[in-house]
Amino acid sequence: MKRIFSIVVIAVIMAIPAVTLAEEQRQGADQKGVTQPAAPAATTGEQKPAEPPAASKPLKIGFADIIRVAAESKQGKEAQSRIKARSDKLQKQLEAKKKQLEKQKNAIEAKLASLTPQQRAAKAKEFEKKIEEFQKAAEAADKELQSLQEELTKGLYRIIEEAAMAYGAGNGLSAIVVKKELLYLGSGVEPQDVTEELIKLVNTREAKP
Repeated sequence: MKRIFSIVVIAVIMAIPAVTLAEEQRQGADQKGVTQPAAPAATTGEQKPAEPPAASKPLKIGFADIIRVAAESKQGKEAQSRIKARSDKLQKQLEAKKKQLEKQKNAIEAKLASLTPQQRAAKAKEFEKKIEEFQKAAEAADKELQSLQEELTKGLYRIIEEAAMAYGAGNGLSAIVVKKELLYLGSGVEPQDVTEELIKLVNTREAKP
């Protein structure tokens, strides 16, 4: 019995090196099958640093006091002079008619006591007609003056608009706006007051019909 046990032990001891060798051979085969990671490619040359973006130019916006241009320019003063002259003439004509009506009224009142009811009614009707004529004359004068003012103002603003376009194009402005409409400007906008320049430019231009 002891002899059989000894033979088994010897067989096991002799089998250990064979098992160890087989395991080493299997591990070697597994390592051969594994793909090794590729080494990073060498970078040739130096990388240039990124250039900062170029700063954008500010937007140039002009603004003008149109009321001042109209009042102080030569064309504006001429328009105001024509309107005032026509207004004064019409006013004198109306004042003369008004005085005439007052005289007629006083004359009727002076004779009123001696007139019969029929005569009083006729005089009253006649005077009312005179008043209606005066009112129509006043309305016509007002319309005439308003029409002249619109005509001259339209021509003046046409000249101002042409002057603004010429100045803006010649001085690199993106736009020219009315001063009273300028409520807010952002940080990327460069405002310029061009009122004086427009007055000078308007003075060099002639009025158009």
